[in-house]
Amino acid sequence: MPLSLSVVTAARTIIQRDDVLRLVVPTTEGQITVLPAHAALMSSIGMGEMLAYLPGGEVLPMAVFGGFIQVVHDQVTVLAAAAERAEDINEERAEAARERAARRMAGQHAGPEALNLVRARLSMERALVRLRVRRRRSATGVPSMR
Repeated sequence: MPLSLSVVTAARTIIQRDDVLRLVVPTTEGQITVLPAHAALMSSIGMGEMLAYLPGGEVLPMAVFGGFIQVVHDQVTVLAAAAERAEDINEERAEAARERAARRMAGQHAGPEALNLVRARLSMERALVRLRVRRRRSATGVPSMR
């Protein structure tokens, strides 16, 4: 029996599927894989790529940026601080954000600018996650989830 997956943010439902065979999630403690008949689980989610594996070899990549995952009786609920489906990611915008973050990081060292360096690194990480998710979708030709 497949997993039933709901990924939601405060603003909207990102995805609702009842045919997920496997889910790979970036938790704050490391990457986990959720399979049918998984033990009950609650964990915090980190920043990274979440992959939902569907029948026929289809993979649905999503970018997630913090939140929580709950697994109970093949029902998986992801409450994300922010999440984006691959087809919703604007690759040019993500690339521009990566370039801005790289410039900010190159110009920062220590002292009062240290906070700006941390912010630049987080911006870089978010941009890289978005690019990885978007490019995975482009490379595999995954159809739209809409």
